[in-house]
Amino acid sequence: MAGVAFTAADAQFMDHALRLGRRNLGLAWPNPSVGCVLVKDGVIVGRGVTQPGGRPHGETTAIAHAVAVSGPGATRGATAYVTLEPCSHYGKTAPCSDALARAGIARVVCAIGDPDPRVHGRGFHMLRAYGIGVDVGLGAAEAALDHRGHFTRVRLGRPYVQLKMALSSDGFVAAAGGARTQISCPAATSQLHLVRAMADAIMIGIGTVLADDPMLTCRLPGMEHRSPVRVIIDSRLRLPLASRLVATAREVPTWVISTVGAPPEAERALRQAGCEVMLVSRRDDGSVDMGAALRLLAVRGITRVMSEGGPILAQTLMKSHLADEIIVARSPDALGAGVPGFVEPMPERYRLAESRMAGRDLLETFRPDPSTP
Repeated sequence: MAGVAFTAADAQFMDHALRLGRRNLGLAWPNPSVGCVLVKDGVIVGRGVTQPGGRPHGETTAIAHAVAVSGPGATRGATAYVTLEPCSHYGKTAPCSDALARAGIARVVCAIGDPDPRVHGRGFHMLRAYGIGVDVGLGAAEAALDHRGHFTRVRLGRPYVQLKMALSSDGFVAAAGGARTQISCPAATSQLHLVRAMADAIMIGIGTVLADDPMLTCRLPGMEHRSPVRVIIDSRLRLPLASRLVATAREVPTWVISTVGAPPEAERALRQAGCEVMLVSRRDDGSVDMGAALRLLAVRGITRVMSEGGPILAQTLMKSHLADEIIVARSPDALGAGVPGFVEPMPERYRLAESRMAGRDLLETFRPDPSTP
């Protein structure tokens, strides 16, 4: 809401709510990971975040925390700091707007509205109808980034796609012949695994599987359980049954997206091994229609995808305007020769948004300029 004078304390509590929301990115899909902090007389009495699987929501989790610690009256007269507009519709549970009112919340400070047509403004309207003060806009820019997966799924019908590329100083992703090459330093690798852990799904093409036989799990200590759904784009179902992905398919969800007309015997074998096989339309060249593949992932509830495929998949996503963010990890070391990371130069519409060092490597994040076609 324009003109609202937020205090320094408001900013601190909203920052805490935003940090809480980030904790369960990659775990809360198909719902957004919403952080909520309840404050009474300047003291935090409850806090919560959307739980794995999307329920309970952050607001009801915070209310339950406050009641468990201090009793039923703990939330009466409190202020709720929430990173996304509280829901207003009845689904598997009652709406959070109703829960906040029943808890006696006096004021709600919300970062940003929810574009979901089931909510869009209705949550704020419901809160005000209950006599609750509502102030919107504190931390909106940060919340928009945190909830970009949810927003993209609602607005475009597909997940937000982060494209990751690890490059040598001379622009190669692998040594000559495509041999697996460790390019990123340990610090950069850890940073990228953290980004992986915050994605709902990690996606690669079959070429990367055949070349590297990767696991695609999160290997940060204590975060192994944060491994996202593994998605393999494989138009002809060439995924080897002996690969590490298939061998661990019953432990980590493994989804194979192929095309209509793929070999049925290969499909049966992969399903029997624990993989889930999904079929979409194919392009004229026989490859997977990536727009259709991403729409299918959105239907399944995926909101954020990290693509770690090779140059071909990267080029397809960029040329199709399906890469919402490009993360480039640049090593200071040269390979001299090898597989180029970019088949063609990065499209001009991408602009440098963030840049930081991770050990010896430079991590750069590029996002499209909305004004550039």
